[in-house]
Amino acid sequence: MREIIDTPSPNFDERSSPVSMIVLHYTGMQDAASAIQRLCDPEAKVSAHYVVTEDGQVLRLVDEANRAWHAGRSHWRGITDVNSASVGIEIVNPGHEFGYRPFPEEQIDALIPLVHGIKERYGVTRGNVVGHSDVAPARKQDPGELFPWYRLAKLRLALPRPTKNLMDPGWTDAGFLLALERFGYDVTDDLAATVAFQRRFRPELVDGTIDAECRAILLALLLPKPQGDE
Repeated sequence: MREIIDTPSPNFDERSSPVSMIVLHYTGMQDAASAIQRLCDPEAKVSAHYVVTEDGQVLRLVDEANRAWHAGRSHWRGITDVNSASVGIEIVNPGHEFGYRPFPEEQIDALIPLVHGIKERYGVTRGNVVGHSDVAPARKQDPGELFPWYRLAKLRLALPRPTKNLMDPGWTDAGFLLALERFGYDVTDDLAATVAFQRRFRPELVDGTIDAECRAILLALLLPKPQGDE
């Protein structure tokens, strides 16, 4: 892992809960310099613990002991103060507004050991390594459908997409949403929650339609896992 570059942001406060999550974002700005400047601007009132640039540099903006301001109004598995419970990582990418593009290999190569270290330090489960859109589906799209979750999943740093022995449970749409809420999502906006789930677990088709494949993937995610699977 490359040396981490300290780039302090004033935008933080005290945590009110222990770390149990990692939240991945894209910066969604035209370039890295603009994103870093905003994350360090006291008037912006936003920050993250880390920024990973496209060429693989890792910047530390907020010490992990403190609460960075990256998740906003969010919810995941009963946690409503996601900022307090998480380490936030901003991944430089222009995002859907400024020309969304694949994440370079060098960038993901730098992200993987960063996530691994955080996960080990706090005992974060794979199910709690999430995207911003997972915790705020009605507001956010990042890190988006091009993010290579499979690379993290191969190293047990995130949940894999289920692909084997998938069975459609035949849920109604209401049943699917109930199961999605049980898995962890805020389903207040049912379309947004479905789209967020697809971005994460069925990124090749993000259409908001609850179909047999979505139901089967979600069922597989909810089935009991072998001991130690997290």
